[in-house]
Amino acid sequence: MKRWGSLLIMIMLALTGCTVEDEKAKPNSEKDSTETTSEGPEVLLTNLDAPWSIQKVGETLYVSERSGNIVQWKNTEMVRQKVKLEKTLSSKAEAGLLGFVLTPDFPESHRAFAYYTYEESGQPLNRIISLQHEDDSWIEKESLIDKIPSGDYHHGGRIKIGPDGTLFATTGDAREAVIAQDLKSLGGKVLRMNLDGTIPEDNPLDHSYIYSYGHRNPQGLAWDSVGQLYESEHGEIAHDELNEIQPGKNYGWPEIEGNKTKSDMEVPLIHSGDDTWAPSGIAYSDGKLFVAALRGEALKSYDIQSGKMSNLVTDFGRIRDVLVDGDFLYFISNNTDGRGKAASEDDKLYRMPLAKLQ
Repeated sequence: MKRWGSLLIMIMLALTGCTVEDEKAKPNSEKDSTETTSEGPEVLLTNLDAPWSIQKVGETLYVSERSGNIVQWKNTEMVRQKVKLEKTLSSKAEAGLLGFVLTPDFPESHRAFAYYTYEESGQPLNRIISLQHEDDSWIEKESLIDKIPSGDYHHGGRIKIGPDGTLFATTGDAREAVIAQDLKSLGGKVLRMNLDGTIPEDNPLDHSYIYSYGHRNPQGLAWDSVGQLYESEHGEIAHDELNEIQPGKNYGWPEIEGNKTKSDMEVPLIHSGDDTWAPSGIAYSDGKLFVAALRGEALKSYDIQSGKMSNLVTDFGRIRDVLVDGDFLYFISNNTDGRGKAASEDDKLYRMPLAKLQ
């Protein structure tokens, strides 16, 4: 009877067009993309609302959300904290509360900086501000730079404090490509300022915040172990770039991109060619740049010495930012930003040991 039973099962499986092994090989795709396994990234936070920046101090993590919140993760507990801004956040695509960075003395000062998009008389604009953390909220205290050009898209938005203690910011071309070459405009640039909002005396252009120019929509900044600055930016349709930034240099947009060259304009370390990465946040560790890719839907690795770009993590959708701290790498998905396909409990903050990525 056992032989007949087994034969009957085999006949039934053949009629349904699958095998026992096939059934095991067909897990729920949504479940696969959101559950943590012992080999994959660990999920620290779920149900984030279009997150944009990751920061960490001690064992506490902070994530900015475009909707105007800072999410705190401390002792495995999540608290969504409201950011009280002087201006109403813009509802334009890609706009809102974007870049966010803690000051080096944050445990004592409770001070941070943020970059956000607002609207004035129907015109979207960007500003860089200081924030004060009080109880479970963040309060705008001071405007460092205001009325940075903005548009329907291309807001830029990444801010980072460099090894020299100054504040850097990326600004988009606001879909007016010509302003990236205009040294009177703050659009399409990498900016550098002191933490009080003043212009550093050693900036490459006299009496100007501009550190580099000719950028389209830059969204990533990172420094290597010797203080060299790198930047990521979105190309037109494709030709996304990673650049090695030198002070005062022109990175070409809209005059050149990809393999094109022109006198006195810099070419990228690497570009995506006819593919699209849509690179956003970047981080550095041990000779590599880790790149969060939105359209590429991957966490990428660029080996600076070999010039090789590869995928490290896929199957988590759009990736917005990445942070390296200690022995771990952190990254956030961005599937709830209006352009992704949100899975259950998206968006999420993930953590992985760096050792697994080497």
